[in-house]
Amino acid sequence: MDPRTNADPSAVMSARGVVKRFGDSAVLNGISMDVRPREVVVMIGPSGSGKTTFLRCLNHLERIDEGTILVHGSPVGYRPGPGRPVEERPKVVAERRRNIGFVFQRFNLFPHLTALDNVAVGPVKVLGAPKAAAREQARDLLARVGLAGKATARPSALSGGQQQRVAIARALAMKPELMLFDEPTSALDPEMVGEVLAVMKDLVADGMTMIVVTHEMGFARSAADRLVMVDQGVIVEEGPPDELMTDPGHERTRAFLGRIAESG
Repeated sequence: MDPRTNADPSAVMSARGVVKRFGDSAVLNGISMDVRPREVVVMIGPSGSGKTTFLRCLNHLERIDEGTILVHGSPVGYRPGPGRPVEERPKVVAERRRNIGFVFQRFNLFPHLTALDNVAVGPVKVLGAPKAAAREQARDLLARVGLAGKATARPSALSGGQQQRVAIARALAMKPELMLFDEPTSALDPEMVGEVLAVMKDLVADGMTMIVVTHEMGFARSAADRLVMVDQGVIVEEGPPDELMTDPGHERTRAFLGRIAESG
């Protein structure tokens, strides 16, 4: 363990005592968690419990107020300083963030670019990859997510499920070591959910390290190594999906899973 943070040096991501406040309200109240190589962690919990905020803190889309977050042993967005960490320059933050893929709930594609160019733009702009090589990789990634025939389509011509699969391909184009998924199917019509989950399951089979915020409990049971229940900015309990879903130890977990079962 790292004596400064008690972080696991073998972990892809280590968070210790992470606190995030918005004004006087603490959304994260000291979350600590490790994610190891090839591990798939699914975070569940009620809306407003802090799950999305935690994901956004992992790649410095939100700044933390206390604690540490390390990705492969390096802080994302901060460097040690006198008394408290000092925020890094934007260029350094972007360099560290490139190892973390983020798939958002609302796709966040560039509307004026084709699917191919949405996938290729990151490697060209951030990594300095040659445009021809980036576009060739983009074609391969679109084929990987089942969209080989949609390379020239703009987002407005794609279904929600197709847009989300382009977003996954875009994140993969940066060759991340950690993928974050923030409720990737919640904005989709029910018939489109399966096509996105199928791509995610392929990533699991390929050994991608993933943290997924979702209410898709079927995916959690079949794909996750660990289920983490979050409520009011803290981890209430965690464990293997079958164990937690069959016999949860905490009343908040039982109540949440009961509501999910009723709504399903």
